[in-house]
Amino acid sequence: MPSIPEKVHELTVGQLAARSGAAVSALHFYEAKGLISSRRTAGNQRRYSRDTLRRVAFVRAAQRVGIPLATIREALAELPEGRTPTREDWARLSEKWRSELDERIRQLNRLRDHLTDCIGCGCLSLDSCVLSNPDDTFGDRLTGSRLMVERGRRA
Repeated sequence: MPSIPEKVHELTVGQLAARSGAAVSALHFYEAKGLISSRRTAGNQRRYSRDTLRRVAFVRAAQRVGIPLATIREALAELPEGRTPTREDWARLSEKWRSELDERIRQLNRLRDHLTDCIGCGCLSLDSCVLSNPDDTFGDRLTGSRLMVERGRRA
């Protein structure tokens, strides 16, 4: 990994990509989504402060555990004056996200457990399908292909 001299206080997008492991396109995307920011030089080149490295690491870690970018952006916006997240920030936010992740894990486990029931069932002909009609929520009103048409109409 290339080192950056201490006297360098700003990074080019290439340096930030090399140090963070994120693709340049990902960094541009993060910037467009308001997760990181840069300043522009007179030649219109992006320059990132050194603390952007920690911000990118924070974003990538949160993404790896399945936190949506919108949620990450909200968390970063809560930090005073847009400062870089600290270890304490991560601990506080990860605790807050734990219940959301636990619920997603429960949902995925349920889907996994019922997946073999669904293979070859022809969902459009069933009264109840655990994947397209969880807990038979539409069973009292409609069944089969009419259910699919009804859902499309309300959207």
